Amino acid sequence: MIFLRSLLFALFLLVLTPPYACACFIVFPFMNADRRYRFVRGWPRLVTGAAALICGIRYRYEGREHFDAMLDKPVVVLSKHQSAWETVAYLATMPKPMCFVFKRELLMVPFFGWALGMLKMVHINRKEGTRAFASAVRQGRERLAEGAWIIMFPEGTRTPSGLEKTRYKSGGARLAVETGAWVIPMAVNSGRLWPRNSFLKYPGLITVSVGAPISSANKTADQVNQEVEAWIEQDMRRIDAESYRSRTPA
Repeated sequence: MIFLRSLLFALFLLVLTPPYACACFIVFPFMNADRRYRFVRGWPRLVTGAAALICGIRYRYEGREHFDAMLDKPVVVLSKHQSAWETVAYLATMPKPMCFVFKRELLMVPFFGWALGMLKMVHINRKEGTRAFASAVRQGRERLAEGAWIIMFPEGTRTPSGLEKTRYKSGGARLAVETGAWVIPMAVNSGRLWPRNSFLKYPGLITVSVGAPISSANKTADQVNQEVEAWIEQDMRRIDAESYRSRTPA
């Protein structure tokens, strides 16, 4: 049954994504940036809805009041990254327009990358070395000034559910310090239901836990990064305790 539901979901994505991307190319020239974002947001909403209906993947937020307290402030969201689910669901469910930081090569991905390139995101060319971060800061300031929130995954890649040791990169914390933004840490246990590099999707409830905002004022990037890592990793052991127990040696 799980295989059949996963297959049906994959077919849904195959049928939905190309025409939706083509629709973006047709209507985007007649829209400003805000309307483009709202139009694109329909795709992740359809996908998360289909994941719930077809695969039984539901979700809940804990600590949404921390979002409410920051709606009028510049924010860099730093989230745990276990699955492709959050890259889709955050666009559909966050209270502010979300601006991802991504490598420029993604703009070449058919449909997804092409549509992404027509939105106001932060894209960097890693071949530029130190200049790439300066470019990210410049773009980040512009997006924050326009009212968007920036989101980054400090682990840099999707990590398996229950992994004991990860290395948190400081790029997101550095961006927050450079732009004077607040940081909101988030923990998510999506990897148990939507595993990395897995075709199968499992029914259940994903918990997204939102931490208290962290000020970047008068702090180094390392200090902010350490606070973020400590909170996320501690909260992961609360919302996904079973995964961490199963990886603990007897």
